[in-house]
Amino acid sequence: MSSFYDEYQRKLKSVDEAVRIVKNGDWVDYATNVCFPTLLDEALAKRRDELLDVKIRGNLAFGPVYAAECDPSREHFHYNSWHCSAYERKLCDRGLCNYIPMIFRNVVPYYRHFLTVNVAMICVTPMDRHGYFNLSCASGIAKGILDKAEYVIVEINEHLPKIYGGFDESIHISDVDCIVEGKHDPLPEFPIPKAEEEHIRIAEHILPYIPDGATLQLGIGALPNVVGSMLAKSDLKDLGMHTELCGDAYYELFKAGKLTNRKKTYQPHKGVTGMVFGSHELYEWVNENPGVIAEPLEFVNAAEVIALQENMIAINNCIAIDLYGQIGAESAGLRHISGTGGQLDYLTGAAMSRGGKAFACMTSTFIDKSGNRHSRILPYFSGDIVTIPRSQDHFVVTEYGAVNLAGRSTWERAEMLVSVAHPDFREELIHEAEKQKIWRKPVNII
Repeated sequence: MSSFYDEYQRKLKSVDEAVRIVKNGDWVDYATNVCFPTLLDEALAKRRDELLDVKIRGNLAFGPVYAAECDPSREHFHYNSWHCSAYERKLCDRGLCNYIPMIFRNVVPYYRHFLTVNVAMICVTPMDRHGYFNLSCASGIAKGILDKAEYVIVEINEHLPKIYGGFDESIHISDVDCIVEGKHDPLPEFPIPKAEEEHIRIAEHILPYIPDGATLQLGIGALPNVVGSMLAKSDLKDLGMHTELCGDAYYELFKAGKLTNRKKTYQPHKGVTGMVFGSHELYEWVNENPGVIAEPLEFVNAAEVIALQENMIAINNCIAIDLYGQIGAESAGLRHISGTGGQLDYLTGAAMSRGGKAFACMTSTFIDKSGNRHSRILPYFSGDIVTIPRSQDHFVVTEYGAVNLAGRSTWERAEMLVSVAHPDFREELIHEAEKQKIWRKPVNII
């Protein structure tokens, strides 16, 4: 331990000294979600007038990102995100963030084969007696980025949970170039929002399709977590977890005695995830919990790995769907909202799983800032980014029902989607389907 401690002291620097390594034109990577390097980002932002054309990549940052906020011209710092949080979405609205299209399992291979990382910055847990820093809530993609970096800075965050892993959940001090310390605020919390009546009805439509012993993936976003928390109140038992993101819904399932992981056909007795964020109670639950392990998303989200779980159930949020079955989950028209994430991975993997099913969930309508109601089921897309192609559809669920579009023709899809649209918009959708020649008139058989 003494040799690791000596090496630790040699590599320990102030945050201002640490960021001196960044130079003009560099690519800098920040870690995801609560492992975002808050002290290093603030120190780097202070160097704005000394630097030009520093490109920064991050994702699911909850803000503030000082390097982005301090430079409206984007001449000094140019921030980019793999998957936008609500905060990063607002940066996009202001022209201070660009989205990087991806499927989550491909992010680390992109780094490995195509991308440059001059400096990587990440918050980690304090070093253990073996010289390791745990990558905590960012394990899904952090190690692959750190491996590619020319220079690695770790920022010790005393609040981070230590999450056990199958592999690539930690970094050794010998692979670290610089260490910084400092006081941090408690981790940001993202508890499950209150369930609305529509969410409860969506959950009720999904429940009949889920058997005891199923393994669950709950996607990023409020709706999947609300649905997951509703499952905790059901009669289901012996559920499992295999997911890119572990949120509070899994903790609710655990507290209710529903999440045991006993019946998983692959990695039984272990809840598997790539990232974690939620409430303080969630962080306490995953901390040094042998029943929860973090693994790289290129493994966790691989369709062939997902398919090893029998009765794999994927529940994801979407923003809109058109009558052809194209699903949009990352933009509203041309406005960027989030990202592709692992939704396509889990739809594919669940479809390959024995007994597996994939659900794309949404409320049938939304109300804009002016108080006007709009249908989420559209005649056709116009500028929306397609996340799920119509050729890979499975179940679509609104508060009005669940329909399975797999193998259905264009007129069958239109008919099914109209049946789960808000009643106020059904006639209009039928009229549009007729114009697009994808509506079949009723046939009376005597």
